[in-house]
Amino acid sequence: MATIAENLGLPERPDMLSGTPRAHAIDRWIFVFMAAWFIAIVLAGFIPDSLMKIEMVKTGMRPPFPLVLHVHAVAMGAFMLLLLAQTTLMATGRREYHMHLGLVGYALAALLVVVGFILVPTMYHQVLQGAQAAPPDAREQALGLVRHIENIMLLQIRIGILFPLFLAIAFKARGRNAGMHKRMMFLGTVMAMPAGIDRIPWLPHTMPASPLSVDLYTLAAIAPMFLWDVSRNRSLHPAYVIWLAVCLPFAIAVNGLWGTDWWHHAAKQLMGV
Repeated sequence: MATIAENLGLPERPDMLSGTPRAHAIDRWIFVFMAAWFIAIVLAGFIPDSLMKIEMVKTGMRPPFPLVLHVHAVAMGAFMLLLLAQTTLMATGRREYHMHLGLVGYALAALLVVVGFILVPTMYHQVLQGAQAAPPDAREQALGLVRHIENIMLLQIRIGILFPLFLAIAFKARGRNAGMHKRMMFLGTVMAMPAGIDRIPWLPHTMPASPLSVDLYTLAAIAPMFLWDVSRNRSLHPAYVIWLAVCLPFAIAVNGLWGTDWWHHAAKQLMGV
């Protein structure tokens, strides 16, 4: 059966980072670094944000977290740790364990997609109910938060589509095209990274006026692997071509719809409001 790259007109070729005999042992550790880098980004965003929101719950400034949010957090944390474990297993030459543990990745990816589609309307309606119950002097600000959540929904829909799509490509390439598999695992995972990046308090953002910073920081998050890859192979791997070709139309759509009256009306309809 033809590989994914061949199906898209991009022939498979040996490369320095694919795990083939050409690869030097040290090249495998870039993927371990990337997994640790992703975890660091998530922690930098979610630790201060979570501590702040926990304190708000304690003081009654916001409602308790819904159960589905806890499930999402645990599943995403497990997925990130699995990515680190899998890359470490390959870097240390324990491919058999890597293959067996990969089955857990299938289950976690599926769980994250299902939970994500439950989480989005759950959080939206929680914010909407809070806005409707807000006192008159705070209602305008609360309704502004609802409109912001509706814009964020564009990013969540993009994640809900592209995260499983790129992981499906990675899983399909598993065992047949190691280079495509490894890269697509990270290119798929990075689609979910804005949730952590947007919460890093010291980063400058174009949000909430524009989602441009989301796209730029996503590129920055994947940059270490891309730069190492290009410097070692002296060429652009097909995985990046596929990723960019798919992501670009979504980025244009998200930036174009952001803040428009049409989108806010459509978002309310999607949420059954």
